[in-house]
Amino acid sequence: MALTVPSAPPKHLAELQARAHALTGYTFADLAHVAGWQVPADFRKAKGWTGQLIELFLGATAGSKPEQDFPDLGVELKTIPITPDGKPLETTYVCIAPLTGYNGVEWETSNVRNKLRHVLWIPVDGRRQIPIPERIVGVPILWQPSLEEEAILKADWEELTEFITLGRVDQVTARHGTALQLRPKAANARVATRSVGPDGAPVQTLPRGFYLKTHFTQRILRHALGLTDG
Repeated sequence: MALTVPSAPPKHLAELQARAHALTGYTFADLAHVAGWQVPADFRKAKGWTGQLIELFLGATAGSKPEQDFPDLGVELKTIPITPDGKPLETTYVCIAPLTGYNGVEWETSNVRNKLRHVLWIPVDGRRQIPIPERIVGVPILWQPSLEEEAILKADWEELTEFITLGRVDQVTARHGTALQLRPKAANARVATRSVGPDGAPVQTLPRGFYLKTHFTQRILRHALGLTDG
């Protein structure tokens, strides 16, 4: 079957999975050629290029909106660069972390849970020694968190949002959270957003984002492949 760019989003989950599986084994150069895109020389000035290319071929519609990439199906798309043995090479961005307005917000109604309740993972070759055009798309994984995984994510979210609401966001480090991480997300250090200080007064700080730690996403991939934790 010839590879094409769909003209409409998938109507059902089986169609989305079929589109994802159809990409398996293709190189970035193959996909870019069909899409009429140029492959970047490096990703330093083309951050997000891979994800946007995959979105195009799957028919994602949400873009940067605070909803799943496939809102009609309730599925989020995550492209994840890995090594040949299935180790993620970087943390996975989930969504922006609001630094105000948490009154009445609970885990069950949070955007983090909304984004992670049903995820289509698209592993891609992330090795830097492989030229970008030659990197290939791996086998997709459709994942929903188990009760144990959701409990871990909920506990992390509650811990991290407590830091935010108490005006202690600047005290959060990479060591906080088991699966979920809160860290700055900005193009440069001059970008600032409104937050709450320790005394409750408004302050300016770097925007933050929620990320999944690599050991958590590696566990997801290994379980999907029927491997034990290692």
